[in-house]
Amino acid sequence: MDSQTLWTYSLIGGAAVILIVAVLLILIIVTARSIDAHAKTIWTVGKNIAANTAAIWMLQETNAVAGQILGGAGQIANAAASIDKKLDAVAQIVS
Repeated sequence: MDSQTLWTYSLIGGAAVILIVAVLLILIIVTARSIDAHAKTIWTVGKNIAANTAAIWMLQETNAVAGQILGGAGQIANAAASIDKKLDAVAQIVS
């Protein structure tokens, strides 16, 4: 085999390697962009989930405060009933 044929085969082999590397790099870039797009979607969905579930935590606190209010309202109702009974007793004495 003469040197010109050897150089020709070497250039063809080198071009094939460069072509394969270029195709692989393009595939890596496309895959990286796809991963980035999916990561952005996951980030957006995660923020929406966090925003939507924050209300659940607030509802738990609201329920606790509502229980305290209910207890206070019960005490007020008892006091009002006692006042009502006393007023009825006074009204019967006066009449």
